[in-house]
Amino acid sequence: MEGVVKIVILSVVFMVSQISCQEAVLHISSGPTYKEYCIVYNRSWTPLKPSLDTAEQYPLLNMISTALCNGSGLSPDVVKGKALVVMRGECDFSQKALNAQSLGATALLIASNHSLMTPSANDSEYAKIHIPLALMRYRDILDAQQVFGNDMEVKLYAPPQSKIDPSIAVILLISIVTVVLGGYWSGACERERLSGCAAGAGGGENKADTGELSLYSPLKVVIFVALMCGMLVLMYLYYSVLVYIIIAIFCLASASALFSCFDAVLEKIGCGTVSFSIKNWNFSVRSLILAAVCITIAVIWGVYRNEESWIWILQDLLGIAFCLNFMKTISLSNFKICVILLSLLLVYDVFFVFITPFFTKDGVSIMVQVALGPDAGEKTQGNMVEIPAEPQAPSEKLPVVMRVPRFSAWAQNLCGMQFSILGYGDIIVPGLLVAYCSRFDVWTNSRKKIYFVSCCIAYLLGMMLTFAVMLLSGMGQPALLYLVPFTLITSAVVAGCRKEMKQFWTGTPYEVLDSSRDPLLPEGRTDSSIGQRC
Repeated sequence: MEGVVKIVILSVVFMVSQISCQEAVLHISSGPTYKEYCIVYNRSWTPLKPSLDTAEQYPLLNMISTALCNGSGLSPDVVKGKALVVMRGECDFSQKALNAQSLGATALLIASNHSLMTPSANDSEYAKIHIPLALMRYRDILDAQQVFGNDMEVKLYAPPQSKIDPSIAVILLISIVTVVLGGYWSGACERERLSGCAAGAGGGENKADTGELSLYSPLKVVIFVALMCGMLVLMYLYYSVLVYIIIAIFCLASASALFSCFDAVLEKIGCGTVSFSIKNWNFSVRSLILAAVCITIAVIWGVYRNEESWIWILQDLLGIAFCLNFMKTISLSNFKICVILLSLLLVYDVFFVFITPFFTKDGVSIMVQVALGPDAGEKTQGNMVEIPAEPQAPSEKLPVVMRVPRFSAWAQNLCGMQFSILGYGDIIVPGLLVAYCSRFDVWTNSRKKIYFVSCCIAYLLGMMLTFAVMLLSGMGQPALLYLVPFTLITSAVVAGCRKEMKQFWTGTPYEVLDSSRDPLLPEGRTDSSIGQRC
C-alpha cells in the first residue's frame, strides 16, 4: 500500500519554473497622501521608467464612462497633458491609445472588469504609439476615487526585476541539502543493516521488515513509470476531484515522513525515551509526542494551504521530509535499474511538457496544466501575464513543489506574491541515484565516499545549469533534462575510472559472471557464501 501511495505522489511531482511577468506600479497621490496599485503593461510597446523618482507625474482624468473608441465629443483642451482612465472593451487597445494620443493625453490607463492581460497589438501599431499604456483593475480606480476624490496625480513606473533573485539560491540550497541528506541517510541505513547481518542479529532483517521498497527488475521499473503516466493523465482529466485526494494523501505521507526524519535525528543525538504498555500494546512517549507534532503540522498545512503569505514554509518543510523519506525507503538495486528508471522519467518529463501541447485541445501541456491547476489564479504563457481583476476564491494546487517567495519582487503585495519553485521530482529522481551511490560506497567500504560525493557534485552542477538556461531563455525548464545526464554520466565515469563498472552495474562489490542470469552471484561462490543481504 505504501508503494502505491508513493507512486501516486511521485506521478504528479514534475513541473516547470515560473516565468517573468510584465507588471508595474501605478502611484496615485493627492498632496502628501498616496496609494499604489497593480498595473499590467507591455515592455516592448510602452516602456516605463524604472523608479518613482524618475517617473513623470500627470494629472489623472477619470473617464471610465467611455471606452474611447473615438475622439468625438471630447475637447483636447480638457484632455491635453493628462493621464486618462477609460473602460476596456468595444475596440482594440491600439485604437484607444491612438485616440488618446491625438487628443494630447500623456498616458492611457484602461480599467478592466476582466482579467488583466498584457496589452498587445499588431507589430505595425507599436511604432505609432508614443504614450504609456497599461491595464488596471476597475475596482482599483473606484477605490482611488473614493480615497482621493477627483484631484489625483499619477506616476507609472516599473522597477527592474533582477533575473537572479536570491530565492533561486534558496531553492538551490534546499535541493542540494535534501539530496545530500537523503543519500547520506540511505547509506547510513545500509551500513546499519549490514552491521546487523554481520552480527547475526536473528539472521538479519529484510527490506520488507524495514518498510523499504526495492526496484530490482526492468519490468518493475516500466510498470512503475507506466503507472505514473496513467496517474498524470487521470489528474489532467479529473483534476477537480483528484486534487483533494492527492492533498489528503500528501498530508498523511508527509506527516509520516516528518515523523521518520525527526525520530532519526533524535535517535542520532541520543535522545532517550520512556515506554509504557496498555493491554499488551507498547507505547513510546517520544514517539507519541513526535506523532502529535507531525500530525499537527500536516493538519495546519491542510487547513491553511491557500494562505500564500506564510504557508509555503510548512509546505517546504513537509516537502523536504517527504523527499528525504522517499530516498531512504525506495532503493534501486543496481546502476542498470538507475539508468532505465532515470532515462524513462526523462522521456516522461520531456514528453508531457513539450509534446502533449500538440494533442490537447487548448494547446497547454498536460504537465503544466496539472502542476499549475486548470483554475490557477495566474496563468502565464511565453511573456504574457494574466491577473484576475476581482478577488477570487483560491484555486487548489497540488502540493508537489518547493516554493520560496521572490525577495526582489517589488509588486508582491500589489499583483500577488511571486514564487521561485522546484518540483519534488527534480529532487527525488536524481536523489534515488545519489542514494544508490551512497549505498555502493558502503558495500565497497569507500572511506572517501567517492561515488556519493561525485554524484552530489554532478547534481549541483546540473541544477546550476538548469537555472542558468532558465534565466537566459526566460522560460521554465524541465530540470531532469539536465540533471539526469549529469548524474548518470558522472557516476558511470567514476565507476569506469575505478575499474568497478561491472560491480557498479550489477549492484555488488564482488566481481560478477558475464551472464544475464538474475541474481548474479560472485565468481566462485554460492548463494549461501555471499553474506547476508538484508
